[in-house]
Amino acid sequence: MELNESQKQMVEKWVAEGRNISDIQKLLSAELKTTMTYMDIRLLLIDLGLSVKDKATTPARNADLSKAPVAAGDAAAGLGAAGGVHVEVDRIARSNALVSGTVTFSDGVTAKWVLDQQGRLGLEASRPGYRPPEQDVQKFQEELSRELQKHGY
Repeated sequence: MELNESQKQMVEKWVAEGRNISDIQKLLSAELKTTMTYMDIRLLLIDLGLSVKDKATTPARNADLSKAPVAAGDAAAGLGAAGGVHVEVDRIARSNALVSGTVTFSDGVTAKWVLDQQGRLGLEASRPGYRPPEQDVQKFQEELSRELQKHGY
């Protein structure tokens, strides 16, 4: 998708305001009635010589799991509208995956997830043998769907 000069100026303005790629994607759709994938916007920003200040999206890899687990209510309160489940998409997918990322369940346990080329979903929890609470599984699927749509999948 090619943008005209006035549309490019709008994108430049949004970047100057501190908007991230996801915000720009939503604004393009809402204000300019233009649909672009996350990757198309990244490439546009490169062409324009712009860079956005995205917040860090990956959790600390060496998190101390020896501490007491977070109570489900506390985790849900900290994770907001997702109902205690927080899904993130990796910027670069893991090998043999179409897309991958992390999820934090309402009890504070994190897991890595992958979606392969056949559409199969894999989940590897930080705790061996972990099974997320039943209500979290549905929330995870809903949040995963939302996040993938945001990223153009």
